[in-house]
Amino acid sequence: MPSAAKDPYSSLREELYRVYLLKTTLGLLDWDQQVNLPRNSADLRSEQSSLLAALHHDAFTSRRVEKALDAMESINSPSGNDQSVVTRLVRRDFDRAKRLPRKFVSEKTEHQSRSYHAWAMARENDDFAYFAPYLEKTLELAKEESALQGFDRNPYDYHIDIHDPGLNAEKVESLFSALKAPLTELVGLLIDSQAESKPELFRGFPVSHQERFALLVTEKMGFDYSRGRLDRSVHPFCAGDGSDTRMTTRFDPDNPLDSLFSAVHETGHGLYSQGLPRDEAATPLGEAVGMAVHESQSRLWENQVARGRAFWRHFAPVYYKYFHEQLRSVSDDDFYLAVNHVSINPIRVDSDEATYNLHIMLRFELEKALFDGQLSVRDLPGEWNRLCLSIIGLEPKNDTEGVLQDIHWSGGAFGYFPSYALGNMIAAQLWYRVIEDIPALESNFAEGDFAPLLDWLRKNIHRHGRRYDTEELVKRATGKAISPEPLLRYLRERYLPPYT
Repeated sequence: MPSAAKDPYSSLREELYRVYLLKTTLGLLDWDQQVNLPRNSADLRSEQSSLLAALHHDAFTSRRVEKALDAMESINSPSGNDQSVVTRLVRRDFDRAKRLPRKFVSEKTEHQSRSYHAWAMARENDDFAYFAPYLEKTLELAKEESALQGFDRNPYDYHIDIHDPGLNAEKVESLFSALKAPLTELVGLLIDSQAESKPELFRGFPVSHQERFALLVTEKMGFDYSRGRLDRSVHPFCAGDGSDTRMTTRFDPDNPLDSLFSAVHETGHGLYSQGLPRDEAATPLGEAVGMAVHESQSRLWENQVARGRAFWRHFAPVYYKYFHEQLRSVSDDDFYLAVNHVSINPIRVDSDEATYNLHIMLRFELEKALFDGQLSVRDLPGEWNRLCLSIIGLEPKNDTEGVLQDIHWSGGAFGYFPSYALGNMIAAQLWYRVIEDIPALESNFAEGDFAPLLDWLRKNIHRHGRRYDTEELVKRATGKAISPEPLLRYLRERYLPPYT
């Protein structure tokens, strides 16, 4: 007896699951490349990644996926239900993927792998000239991709939209313009009013203890280590999905707060991944809406939570036990001020939350100039240093401290940097809405209970997947459009009282 024909939606989900398996396998290769891969194995990994990317592209743009989409689109599904949302979003992704030739996808992926290793080498040796040809090729491929997608006149908009659907350079510029002047004024006030930092407070912290404490904190936050892990890499990141969440941080005996806050930051990403609907992992309903929302999750946990007094009321006694010798003469108040010290720092990931967004504005200006042809890759270090002095207030000592500090351009992640500052804005909006909904939230933190916050985020952000674009999701969660005002309010409330 012949088996019953599958319904169109089941057929579509089956095809998407095959695509998902290839995508997640490719992601594991990339994770391994940054965590475990021996340096001299880079060429083979580039070829492996290139082949798998081509197979993934073939699977997603196959006639089987197209037929399943056609069948779904012939059905009058109610607008807004799961099936219609998945069909609409998959069609958008399918059409974009179809515009990219297989050869282009393969070439781009192989180049990104080689470019990553070139960047790591250049960063280690402070040698931008070594990396420059790779970055030139990466930028060329990025512009070519924009053209293939029909963004010839505004190629940078395409890359912003990849990371944050619905946004473009004009919208980002508007938000950054409203933030820049008051933020610069606030940073100047804080810098003038603070005493010099005391780096000697944080020297000689055993890495083994740092790692144990980071694991303790991140598990307490709600990260499920039965479906994830924390490793080490040159640049902290979070990869994978809710079924297999890979996070990394880095450790320095003389900079223990960097490893801790990096771990907390990546755990914010990891909690979002683990909070997405697992039974929809292969569909857009099981994927993050975009990187601004993703960054809002990591920045909220890192800043509003982990830099707050309530967090340290719970964790300080444990931290002091781990590092009794190093902190024996440090008071709780001095420690809290050190955790929230504002300073001009050339390194984005080491900067405090008050100055952090200035680093993003610097990169936004550079990316715009690269894409509109006003800036060449060869002139990038000089322009970086000039804008760094103008926007942040100092000039890097070298290119490792400047233009080579971030991994993003090595992998062609143009348009990603704005997501960090947008994420900070969204995090502040979410924070004020959460404490309105849960007045006892910080009392919960002081008792080591982070579940109420995680539950709120699960309900209002995580469970929606890509159902709504960035702006609509924020408005639904907070009742307001994305704005820099909550972030400015938060920074004033957090930083002005201790120092003015």
